Amino acid sequence: MKTEIVQKYKPYKPLELKDRTWPDKTITKAPRWCSVDLRDGNQALVYPMNIAEKEELFRLLVEIGFKEIEVGFPAAADVEYNFLRHLVDNKIVPDDVTVQILTQAREHLIRKSFDALAGVRRAIVHMYNSTSTLQRDVVFGMSREQIKNLAVEGIRLVKQLSVEYEKKTGTKFELEYSPESFTGTEVDFAVEICAAVMDVWEPTPDNKVILNLPSTVEMTSPNLYADQIEYFIRNIKHRDLAVISLHTHNDRGCGVAASELALMAGADRVEGTLFGNGERTGNCDLVTVALNMLTQGVNPNLDFSNINRAAEIYERTTKMGIHDRHPYVGELVFTAFSGSHQDAINKGLAKLNGKGSVWAVPYLPIDPHDIGRNYESIIRINSQSGKGGVAYVMEHDFGCRLPKTMHPEFAKVVQVIAEKQGGEVMPQEINTAFENEYLKRKSPLDLQGISAIEEKPDTGEVKISLNVASDKGGFLSRGNAAYDGQGNGPLDAARNAIIQACNGKLSFQIKNYSEHSLGEGSDARAIAYIQIERPDKQTFYGVGVSPNISRASIEALFSAVNRAFAQV
Repeated sequence: MKTEIVQKYKPYKPLELKDRTWPDKTITKAPRWCSVDLRDGNQALVYPMNIAEKEELFRLLVEIGFKEIEVGFPAAADVEYNFLRHLVDNKIVPDDVTVQILTQAREHLIRKSFDALAGVRRAIVHMYNSTSTLQRDVVFGMSREQIKNLAVEGIRLVKQLSVEYEKKTGTKFELEYSPESFTGTEVDFAVEICAAVMDVWEPTPDNKVILNLPSTVEMTSPNLYADQIEYFIRNIKHRDLAVISLHTHNDRGCGVAASELALMAGADRVEGTLFGNGERTGNCDLVTVALNMLTQGVNPNLDFSNINRAAEIYERTTKMGIHDRHPYVGELVFTAFSGSHQDAINKGLAKLNGKGSVWAVPYLPIDPHDIGRNYESIIRINSQSGKGGVAYVMEHDFGCRLPKTMHPEFAKVVQVIAEKQGGEVMPQEINTAFENEYLKRKSPLDLQGISAIEEKPDTGEVKISLNVASDKGGFLSRGNAAYDGQGNGPLDAARNAIIQACNGKLSFQIKNYSEHSLGEGSDARAIAYIQIERPDKQTFYGVGVSPNISRASIEALFSAVNRAFAQV
């Protein structure tokens, strides 16, 4: 960047906190959660939600397990007011859920907010005013003392109305106060103004005050935010009567990290939105924070066991899309295209000991099944994929357990297709390639039937008669006809019949053989895999499928021969 551009920006001055303790902490329990999807998230939408859409999203949040939900800014717009009344009048709010509303520290807004809340069982009145140096200087032209007085007078009115409305309607009120743009506020002033708020509200152990410390615009790295939270907690009086709440934004792409580090610094509560929707680059992504906890063995106390349903409702009601690479939720986050990754995942899944075992699969920090996703799309194939991925698709999508020594051979077949197409090769395309490469090979030899298989009781030797045709003139010694062979088993006998049919023109040895069933019950078929070796030591696999295992084995042998001698 040009020097004059760089010089426009000044580094954030960090807090001097040499004895910080949060780096040695870990998150061991879930915080109190508050969803602000219906307010902070909604105001950031190109097309704000209507009442029906808001209700559907509200019900989803309740289903997930949120006990505190900010439903709007009822004094700011009629639709916000009407939605809150819709919830209250139709008794949609469960008894164990507290609705939260937002209001500025202005008398007429506060009074209208209480009107909107009348009759709800429990409510959090979230009042804020801007406290940052930038807002004080540029927007309001007010001193620290004037800003503090504005907050104190607002809280005094909230306290008065809380008493009045509880007597009239029975509503139980909690207070949440936010020094807006906390990260742009001198931290000692944030402590001072919050202490003044507590003096007016007079919290008790049964009705604590929520002190919300927002990173309204993310201005610094997450570690500095954690320092500010730890300093605030150390210095606020009556810490035991306050719930320290976080509300981070994502301007630097660190909203999740900032919340996590601030929880390590001692915070109790996290506000945010599903999938990080919000103004500018968004709010803290609560899905990510919660599932990050789950991967560490901490119960988030939120139920994301059907994450696909949550994503579908979110996208439909907000008309916002979820990025393909969004943690845990994006279409591709449980997908591996890389060959080495696919191989490691395949081996990891194979080594799981079943239900109750500790999850330990390379490249998958969480079991997709635990959040309602499946294994079908974990491994997808493109030109970067390898043998393990192709084998995984064949087994998990089509039931074909390819022998390990066959993996590289078939992977090369798929690689050619992927490079030609320049993109992803879908599972059905892979299966079609498998059928064309192995099951539909009829040249130079076409097995048209098996006339007889006889085993001599005294020696165990097997005699077989195969009906064989060829599309290459003169290739068969007697043309299209039945050819006999004998050996120490059906495959050895079939091999000798093929060599005899071709009058010695072909020479090969059988190297490997395996089989398994395809499907279950009366519809089950056998699939056989045979690897042969030519005199030049090159090996080729063949595959056969039939309800009869002997037929499947012999078809696999013809498949291998046709692949090995396709150019004769």
